[in-house]
Amino acid sequence: MAGNSFGQLFRITTFGESHGEAIGVIIDGCPSNLEIDMDFIQSELDKRKPGQSKITTQRKESDTVKVLSGIFEGKSTGTPIAMVIPNEDQRSKDYSHIKDAYRPSHADYTYDAKYGHRDHRGGGRSSARETAARVASGAIAKLLLKQAGIEIFAHVSSVGTIESPNVDLNSLSELLEIRESNIVRCADPATANQMIDLIDSIRKDGDTVGGKISCVIRNCPVGLGDPVFDKLHADLGKAMLSINAVHGFDYGSGFDGSEMRGSEHNDLFVPPGTDENNRFKTLTNFSGGIQGGISNGMDITFRVAFKPVATIMQNQESLDSAGNAASVQGKGRHDPCVVPRAVAIVESMAALVLADHYLRNKVVRGSSPI
Repeated sequence: MAGNSFGQLFRITTFGESHGEAIGVIIDGCPSNLEIDMDFIQSELDKRKPGQSKITTQRKESDTVKVLSGIFEGKSTGTPIAMVIPNEDQRSKDYSHIKDAYRPSHADYTYDAKYGHRDHRGGGRSSARETAARVASGAIAKLLLKQAGIEIFAHVSSVGTIESPNVDLNSLSELLEIRESNIVRCADPATANQMIDLIDSIRKDGDTVGGKISCVIRNCPVGLGDPVFDKLHADLGKAMLSINAVHGFDYGSGFDGSEMRGSEHNDLFVPPGTDENNRFKTLTNFSGGIQGGISNGMDITFRVAFKPVATIMQNQESLDSAGNAASVQGKGRHDPCVVPRAVAIVESMAALVLADHYLRNKVVRGSSPI
């Protein structure tokens, strides 16, 4: 089905369920002769895998990726790349109590209503387990973008009401080191400790909490994005909103921009020739690096808001498939907050969007420097 595919030229199709044999992805459109670093792909998956710390689900999955096709002697062949990730630690019995009951704020009812049948084991296809396939393919997109010097960095910028201060983006390598030094993946150490304490206390209460992830894309060439319906920010928004538990997306000034005047919000140009690429730049970046749906060469900035995980370890009143009253309580292993593991997913989806538009832009005009 089309709903399982994403992208036009750099196109992925994911498959598999949370408690099936495996999950996987097919990448179509990856250029040939791209050097494929399998260690890098695995390291990206390790950032998303479950069982990392006390503030993530304790499901134990190595998320070891296996390549079936499309890569030979360490390089892409130009043919479809197929990768699978086995499911190793399913506990389907943990979901037997909701076989006929609908969990509040889950996809149980909507899947059943749409298809007339649902896989209740961990949510089946609606589970965030599917996103491991996106991270594997996003890692390859990152390798493609790296050749063009494009960098992507995301971190947890809030958990509940705890907000991190704006971090200095001058050195993404330093920020990456800070981010990976704490289990919540926040690039501000002091705020990270507060976030960890909050998530752990909420976990002990059998409850969950939401948060936000901030992302920056650096060194993006000018000209990526297409009018009218394939604007770059529109495709980024669709990508982010397709991630489980995402309830909001904004870029640049976002909703705060609605409170400003045009005289405050307009990004004024500075003369060309002020950077190494002789590109136009702007004094401010309220546009978030995108104007008219097309990248303008400035940093692309956006935020992604995640709701609290719907599975809580508390009794909740609900209904079963026959409309009878039912009491539902979460069992098994679940994240008290998704954002620490979702950082890798946000980066991967951004990479998939950028890789697709990067390839699409190459056919727009032959003289393009991109």
